[in-house]
Amino acid sequence: MVAGAGCGLALAGLEAAGAQARSSRWRMPAEEHPHEATWMCFPASSTVWGSDLPAVQRTVARIALAISDFEPVRMLVRPSARSLATRLVGGGIELIDGPVDDLWARDTLPLFLLAADGRPALAAGRVRFNGWGGKQLHGGDARLARHVAELLGIELIESGLTGEGGGIETDGAGSVLASRSSWVNRNRNPGRSESEIGRAITGLLGARRVLWIDGIAGSDITDGHVDTLARFASPGTIVCEATSYVEPGETWYEVARRTLRSLRAARTLAGEPYRIVRLTQPTTTRGSGDAFLSSYLNYYVCNGAVIVPTFGDRRADSRAAHTLASLHPGRQVVQLEIDAVAAGGGGIHCSTREQPRVS
Repeated sequence: MVAGAGCGLALAGLEAAGAQARSSRWRMPAEEHPHEATWMCFPASSTVWGSDLPAVQRTVARIALAISDFEPVRMLVRPSARSLATRLVGGGIELIDGPVDDLWARDTLPLFLLAADGRPALAAGRVRFNGWGGKQLHGGDARLARHVAELLGIELIESGLTGEGGGIETDGAGSVLASRSSWVNRNRNPGRSESEIGRAITGLLGARRVLWIDGIAGSDITDGHVDTLARFASPGTIVCEATSYVEPGETWYEVARRTLRSLRAARTLAGEPYRIVRLTQPTTTRGSGDAFLSSYLNYYVCNGAVIVPTFGDRRADSRAAHTLASLHPGRQVVQLEIDAVAAGGGGIHCSTREQPRVS
């Protein structure tokens, strides 16, 4: 459930987080803030993907091309894979050399930050990437946040934490959603308390508080990233995952149920209940496998559009598109088949990292 006395953050923790945020020079805007570009990573490791690699590469290219209709896309690529990437994405996407292992830009690239005082400045926030707690090779991916900061010539802000960007969801107005299971975990931050980790997150992002949900450790490679459980659609609205079945005791049904209960108990910084919108998984899917992520919640908001996965369940695909259109008025909903990436346990949001526009 959400941390604190029954439903929200404990008052002392909120005050400490607020004091740290007020002293921060930087803040992380919501994903809906106008973007300068989207960053992605072109996967090239057969050690990670085996014989599925070509299908995954084509899918990543499909996602990049869809986003490029709305904003520039910058794709990091191993020099040895540049010619293949060029063939798949053409000349409309900027390819940039980088020590890429895998495609999960959300987890490995920096969290881009804007100056808190309104100055036209950009910085790169970094949480150390260790392959989701040592579950996958990551020698190159662990260097990508610093690499991007150096490419852009911007300051790198160290959080002192180990984790992933997909474990953080911000409304850009002072609140952050995160799963305990992927942060307060000895495979990332051994010996560190929830309050200590929360202070480091709010200090990095210029936020006032973390709303913790339990998540779940051990059932997927991420240990229950928040961007497959709950997302901010606005400072007062949270969209959360709902299973298409009722099966008490089943792992993901119980996680979704606990998450919903926590969010219903939470309050905004103004003390109001959140509007909770449920996004229901498909009943059937084209793809399959133990790691297959059949979640519409892993969508991506870019300039003028919301990029959403489809899974072959026409009714559920249509319902998800309608829901997300209502949550993001004025943006076009673009639906994509991403089965090869979903089979690896991720989605469109996992494969992207927004660079906010500096005003």
